[in-house]
Amino acid sequence: MDKENVSDFPKLHAPFVRADNESGEYVVENQINDGYEWVFEDDSVRAVEKIDGANASIVLGEHGDVDSVYSRMGTDDINRIQTFGSNYPFIIKGVLNAIKRDWLQDLEKGTQHYGEIVGPKVNGNPYDLNEHIFVPFEYLYKNVHYESWGDYPKTFSEISGWFENGLIPLFYSRMHDIPFDELPEDAFVEGIVFTHPDGRKAKLRRDMFDWYDGERH
Repeated sequence: MDKENVSDFPKLHAPFVRADNESGEYVVENQINDGYEWVFEDDSVRAVEKIDGANASIVLGEHGDVDSVYSRMGTDDINRIQTFGSNYPFIIKGVLNAIKRDWLQDLEKGTQHYGEIVGPKVNGNPYDLNEHIFVPFEYLYKNVHYESWGDYPKTFSEISGWFENGLIPLFYSRMHDIPFDELPEDAFVEGIVFTHPDGRKAKLRRDMFDWYDGERH
């Protein structure tokens, strides 16, 4: 894959309109964003847990080897992370740990794959991990999604109540091998990326709702 074809992961938007509330907080309202009706109308949409990490991507060679690693790290530029002499060695370690877990073996060869780096040095380590790991979005789509999506009315009030009281920390449960009914009360879950099979995505975080009491993005 040519370097000029490498790109940053596109910014995702909420499926609901956002506006400032009385406190000046930018929150979602009971109105669907134009062009995002598919989130609620298409039964093929999958509700994938959104994880809180550092955006990164890898390029796989034709034989499945990792050709290069990229990270935005808070800028709009694509920065190639060199295996040696990198300022962010935990990113390289995260990719290596993903390889050890066989999380890359089923990814399409010869192309770029996006994901998140999570672990001790990323965003306060909300998943209580002992090591860094690169989590491809393809892995999340396949393994970390809410099968109950679509079983209940897809209204603003129902979704708000689900996010406030019933959003199970699937990724935390999987990483620590803890059953849902034994998860600690502070087990972290950030939100959902609604994902269409054709690649369309929309994000919805818990901190986008008016009821959220805590630090917002």
